[in-house]
Amino acid sequence: MDVLNSEIMEAMSRALYDLEQAMPLGKRTLLVIGCSTSEVEGKQIGTAGSLNVAASIFAAVKKCHERTGAAFAFQCCEHLNRALVIERTVAEGRGYDEVTVRPIRHAGGAMATYAYEQMKDPVMVEFICADGGLDIGDTLIGMHLRHVAVPVRSRIKAIGHAHLVMARTRPKLIGGERAIYPEREKMGQKTC
Repeated sequence: MDVLNSEIMEAMSRALYDLEQAMPLGKRTLLVIGCSTSEVEGKQIGTAGSLNVAASIFAAVKKCHERTGAAFAFQCCEHLNRALVIERTVAEGRGYDEVTVRPIRHAGGAMATYAYEQMKDPVMVEFICADGGLDIGDTLIGMHLRHVAVPVRSRIKAIGHAHLVMARTRPKLIGGERAIYPEREKMGQKTC
């Protein structure tokens, strides 16, 4: 692995660690990853997808999965309507409907393509309700997050040249001014 790819993997690992500090990761956690490998390399989104960059990012995600048990879904680009690559067991366990398509580098993006090729039994789905996620290169993952998304600040501001935004989610606070909320919700901690 060359120096650039090891730097990308290290930055991604640190970002995942920072996300884990804001929300516990475990077997019931689903995170969405949106990634423009073009942006990571300093190019315009959708112009220069890199399977090498995708491999570095995937390696960090895989280590996080092995350590925490958290599941990951990889968002495709707009050519596939931002559909997602996810392990079949996760999709079935959460009741997500499978769609028929396979990402390729120029229709789905390098990250989704690489993830599809690395997963044990990948399927494609159109919609998920992720517990949190990482948006690398302004890929707009918000449509795949549960209500209510809460920004997570990281010491890592970019993966390569790509802007990094992270979020966790929390249950909605309902009931108005007379409602009583558990103390951990007042402090912004996740309860489920």
